[in-house]
Amino acid sequence: MPTSSAPAASQRLLNLLSLLQTRRDWPGAVLSERLHVSPRTLRRDIDRLRDLGYPITATRGPDGGYRLGAGTRLPPLLFDDDQAVALAIALRTAVVSGAGIEEAAGRALATLSQVMPARLRARIDGFDVTPVAHAEGDGQPADPRTLLAVGAAVRTREELRFDYRTPGRTEDHEALRPPRQVQPHHLVARAGRWYLVAWDPGHQDWRVHRVDRMTLRSPNGPRFTPRELPGGDVASFLAARFRGAQDTDAWPCRADVVIGLPPDRVLPFVGDGIVVATEPDRCRVRVGSWSWAGLAAWLLRFDADIEVVDCPALRRAFAVAAARSARAAGGDDTDAAG
Repeated sequence: MPTSSAPAASQRLLNLLSLLQTRRDWPGAVLSERLHVSPRTLRRDIDRLRDLGYPITATRGPDGGYRLGAGTRLPPLLFDDDQAVALAIALRTAVVSGAGIEEAAGRALATLSQVMPARLRARIDGFDVTPVAHAEGDGQPADPRTLLAVGAAVRTREELRFDYRTPGRTEDHEALRPPRQVQPHHLVARAGRWYLVAWDPGHQDWRVHRVDRMTLRSPNGPRFTPRELPGGDVASFLAARFRGAQDTDAWPCRADVVIGLPPDRVLPFVGDGIVVATEPDRCRVRVGSWSWAGLAAWLLRFDADIEVVDCPALRRAFAVAAARSARAAGGDDTDAAG
């Protein structure tokens, strides 16, 4: 008479698979003890999992055991509740990742939902993501194959060769340019776009490239020795470059001004600026921008008196803006009154 029923054997296989997925190597004796089975039963269960497509190899040595490796096809996977929920959320948010995998992520989520217990499906159904088109709108989502190839080059430290589409330039103009060759250091997602942060040996400078504008050349270039990114933090470095700074996460143009508005009228709109109350109807604000002209234009949005605190560059920017505004306002009085 068999020592265990079919349901008990199936549960034991699931428990065995779960254990094999949690660490690289398992001594056979430890697995037998954890599952409360004999070494012979363990070997039979291992063979059953192999028949199902799981690439389990035997390890040698005094504590010979088993290892779950990578095979030629993807076998069924086992997830606990938290892993299943995390995977479903990741698939739902893939639509806003800019990785060009929306359709495949949707199919994977449908497959997962079919086998997900009702208690977990209810948790996932309450998490809804509404995709919003990115404001730039001048490119396509990054090709998943390009993302994988760039990520592999970052990992193996191989130089990348690629053609790059620059906005405002025709294809004929781009065809005359030689392919770029850089040393890839980081692949970063930001605001729905994927960016490559790389060292450009030809220009002896760090460069940031949008992956959706890259067309890779084959083969890759030689291997390289990675260098230290300025500041050491890729998130801060990328934020600095988007602000127009070179190395630090700070605006290149910063100034203090006094605005003739109460602090609570200013604070919601200053972003990473600093607001200090000086009087009930006035406040001192420290803000930054990528240019002095941009900073002056941004401050004018408050429609209030502005006093520049010891910053000649910002005063000049306001003077230029005032002259341009005066020329723009030089139409007929009837136009202004209308």
